[in-house]
Amino acid sequence: MIKTAIQHAKKHPGLIPQFFFTGLGIIGASFYLIRLAKGPHVTLWDKKNNPEPWNKLDPTYQYKFVAINTDYKTLKKEGPDF
Repeated sequence: MIKTAIQHAKKHPGLIPQFFFTGLGIIGASFYLIRLAKGPHVTLWDKKNNPEPWNKLDPTYQYKFVAINTDYKTLKKEGPDF
């Protein structure tokens, strides 16, 4: 298969970028599948002191980068306390 691709690339040099980017895509997809197969990626930075820091956030805490129409100071907590 590689020998055929090299023969076509010699006859038609315009195919070289297509072969390059197709190969790069196949390699990237393979690395991504290997990464997914290695297991779940759960990020915990502080396992000992506070493994769930999102439970201690105040309902008025503005955690979004941009809040267009939301006034976080008037919100009330709707969930249970942990």
